[in-house]
Amino acid sequence: MSVTVRVPAKVNVQLAVGAARPDGYHDLANVFLAVGLYDEVTATPAEELRITCEGPDAGQVPLDRTNLAARAALALAERYGREPAVHLHIAKDIPVAGGMAGGSADGAAALVACDALWGIGASREELLEICAELGSDVPFSLVGGAALGTGRGERLTPLEVGGAFHWVFAMAGRGLSTPAVFREFDRLAEGRDIPEPTASDDVLRALAKGDPDALAAAVTNDLQPAALSLFPELAETLAAGRAAGALTALVSGSGPTTAFLARDESSAAEVAEALRTSGTCRTVRTAPAPAAGATVV
Repeated sequence: MSVTVRVPAKVNVQLAVGAARPDGYHDLANVFLAVGLYDEVTATPAEELRITCEGPDAGQVPLDRTNLAARAALALAERYGREPAVHLHIAKDIPVAGGMAGGSADGAAALVACDALWGIGASREELLEICAELGSDVPFSLVGGAALGTGRGERLTPLEVGGAFHWVFAMAGRGLSTPAVFREFDRLAEGRDIPEPTASDDVLRALAKGDPDALAAAVTNDLQPAALSLFPELAETLAAGRAAGALTALVSGSGPTTAFLARDESSAAEVAEALRTSGTCRTVRTAPAPAAGATVV
């Protein structure tokens, strides 16, 4: 017997970042939107916990107990007093170290898969509690759709989405460390007053209406200057996408993946083709939004 769970990537249509807290984290107002790029995690009974991975950039994925999928299995097993005897196979399609929550997605998927495989039947609230312990983006990977994340991003409020949004994602030639981007944010913010992060009414209204033009005018990412400081070449990718007709261009989360919102599916295909031939990125993908969260397939 095995259980396979499909889980989506995310884009942040707003990422407002507060000052560093005493625990080193930052308070956020993080508007998540799940997009149709997916990883799949398959859980199969085994003698002991084992992780394998295939797909683009699979060689960059840790196969030890630092992997969020492994940590999810360990956390669930410990909570319910059983051995984490499971083989977790990750089929990657979400960019690795790309600011699209691929690792977090795998953690959420492993949690759902192990819960089903072991017949635990944990409540959604229990699963979300474990997700929050694993990382700030993991709870959203479980629920999908659209949501406002507060605290360090783990406290979720579901958001209404009134239509489909069409995205193009350009993957860079190397990764960016999320902790490094936050450290650079702190360095660039030194000596400035950082306001409390709050959700943008304009972003929330645009999502609720399903209006790509309004959303394009409202998206923001407070981590973008830090990502560009560490990876200046991303500015060329952003400019190439804008020149190709994207309604807006931004760094996705902590980067280095760049995200481009298009008016419709055909416009997204045109932007993607222009980016592929621009010489400013490694690979390009298109994806609709919103997408469902972690789902047994």
